[in-house]
Amino acid sequence: MNPNRFIAFLFGTLLLASCAGTPPRTDYNVDFNFSKLENFTMLPAPITDDPISAERISNQLSRELQAKGFKDYPGRPDFLVGFNLTTHDKPNDSNVSIGLGTGTWGRSGGISVGTAVDLPKGKDAKEQIIDIRIYDPSRRLIWRGTDSYDFSSGGDKKAQAAQKAVAKILTKFPPQPANH
Repeated sequence: MNPNRFIAFLFGTLLLASCAGTPPRTDYNVDFNFSKLENFTMLPAPITDDPISAERISNQLSRELQAKGFKDYPGRPDFLVGFNLTTHDKPNDSNVSIGLGTGTWGRSGGISVGTAVDLPKGKDAKEQIIDIRIYDPSRRLIWRGTDSYDFSSGGDKKAQAAQKAVAKILTKFPPQPANH
């Protein structure tokens, strides 16, 4: 393989790997029949140090579930939806750079790989962790999904990040068990 093509392939692979987000973490009761779920109701939003985000997340959960075909029916729900929200300081991410290079000297050629790491600067960022919990009507936990997002201030960008995190978590609900 041509060294330049190899380097381009390696660089592209590293770039894709670094851009890929981590999937949300989920777990569920494998004995529960999720196909019978039709109606849900939202549990009250948790008391948190960020009530604006809690309200946004509660509303987004309801919208996402309705978009999946579930009905918000508090009178006779098949499942209950709740969540926890925690906020904490997170050091700013360090910048990691990967450099690739080729060179020739006379008849010889070579490939080099190097890395550089920048130390965090400035003030800490914030991270919110959303832990969505779905219960059967008797309040037995049947599904759980967790993810987080970083933000440095409130407003539109934070609202969009929260919406994306909720949507990302709910891509795994209802679970699709692997066929054996």
